[in-house]
Amino acid sequence: MSEDRIVMEVKGDGMAGSDQESMEEHFLKKFLKYRRICVQCHDNPDADALASGFALYRYFSENDVDVRFIYGGPNAITKPNLVMMMRDLEIPVEHETESVEADLLITADCQYGEGNVQRFEAPVVAMIDHHQCGVIQDENCYIRSNLASCSTIVWDLLRREGIDANDDIHLATALYYGLYSDSNQFEELFHPMDRDMRDDLKKDDAMMFRLINTNLSIGELNVASRALNAQRFSKSGHFSVIETENCDPNILGIISDFVIQVEEIDTCVAYNPNPGGYKLSVRSCVAVAKANELAAFLCEGIGNGGGHLNKAGGFISGDLFERTHPGEAIGEYLSARMEAYRDAYEVIYADTYEIDTSDMKRYEKKAVTVGYAKATWFLKRDTPILVRTLEGDVDLIVEDDLYLMIGVEGEVYPIREEKFRKSYTTTDTKPEIEAEYAPTVRDNIYGDVYDLTDYMKPALATGGTRILARKLDRGVKVFTAWDPDKYYRGEPGDYIVVREDDSHDIYVVRGNIFDKTYALC
Repeated sequence: MSEDRIVMEVKGDGMAGSDQESMEEHFLKKFLKYRRICVQCHDNPDADALASGFALYRYFSENDVDVRFIYGGPNAITKPNLVMMMRDLEIPVEHETESVEADLLITADCQYGEGNVQRFEAPVVAMIDHHQCGVIQDENCYIRSNLASCSTIVWDLLRREGIDANDDIHLATALYYGLYSDSNQFEELFHPMDRDMRDDLKKDDAMMFRLINTNLSIGELNVASRALNAQRFSKSGHFSVIETENCDPNILGIISDFVIQVEEIDTCVAYNPNPGGYKLSVRSCVAVAKANELAAFLCEGIGNGGGHLNKAGGFISGDLFERTHPGEAIGEYLSARMEAYRDAYEVIYADTYEIDTSDMKRYEKKAVTVGYAKATWFLKRDTPILVRTLEGDVDLIVEDDLYLMIGVEGEVYPIREEKFRKSYTTTDTKPEIEAEYAPTVRDNIYGDVYDLTDYMKPALATGGTRILARKLDRGVKVFTAWDPDKYYRGEPGDYIVVREDDSHDIYVVRGNIFDKTYALC
């Protein structure tokens, strides 16, 4: 594997790092000055609303605050899994439709004044949510729309107060189920913090089994049956598009899981109308199409999508879709995008591909400072590990010569010691790396998690590494000689690269990183 391949890239977003950390560190504690607090989730609560509100309720009650947990709206909770969740996890939520008496009202999994939140008057209002912000924020608002669930936000806020949700198995199970439900059965985990919570929580497995298997009613079974009978199949594209009636998002996952088992189908998307737009559930069973990438492609510019290699999901905004595709049916749009995705990329198998270098220019690596850590500094040899950063996870086995490099924008890539010695020298100059999420390494045997930056040392790229490169004008998927089972994607503006001394060491470097690390010879 070349040391220049960009496996993962970390990019910051939102407020400045120090301001955000300060806000997170003290956000819950500052509300303990209020004598009476009301925690409110949205009308017709789902599992994430119940879980995140429950966690806040527990925090305030255990700090001797007089606290209530409520939801409004005309309808009481009747869905079997939610009734079971409230009963068996002892969630003391109340259905309130009149008024509340509180010094502080704090909304969970919703925003005060939104259409799905009954308005209760209160002298002070605070908000914790993971949906797109629809209100003017102040110091009492904590909204992280890049996270899959509000449960994740509250779990992290509790951690910052020194509270371990695993001390209460009911709370841990509720938070786990909240994320599971709001991420379409963990298919839409865009952010590593979501994956951290999923992996950290010690839930009641028997309870989770009961909750997961109490999701489908006879009516929803009929919805699935009608959707399957009406699915559209593309014989040339080997994909299926399935429309369902408005239903619980988990039903989409059940439908797409069933359809992807059909021999002739390589990829599929199930979708349904949802308040505000359309929910998608995406599946792939072929190496040349990653479900998370396909979901992002379907939602590009009009929503968001992501998840895992084989299972993913997304959401398309109804307003954005109407503005950008006036008069077009959503089913027709999705079918066209499925075709476009297939045609958008050239597939390259590096170990057998004979690359044409006639229009490629010669470059040399610049002398830039990066970070590195030798895996055996903190892990035993032969340990299976998972390296986690913003763009995803990669599985590796610890070997004596395995180094983990942290690049100029926080991207992480493994290289061998021989190549490290040829390409880098140690230095005292610290690299300037800004990342929203510090990359971590998880021991897959014992579950221990290591912050890679705790072990990082600086290294200086010595220059001299020569490559041939061409800026891409269309997408590529490169199955590298190092890892022939997984491709690395390049988009227009990125660079297709081959080492001058090895015509089969072909890989992709992102455009913004290429400009910082290479110079024309």
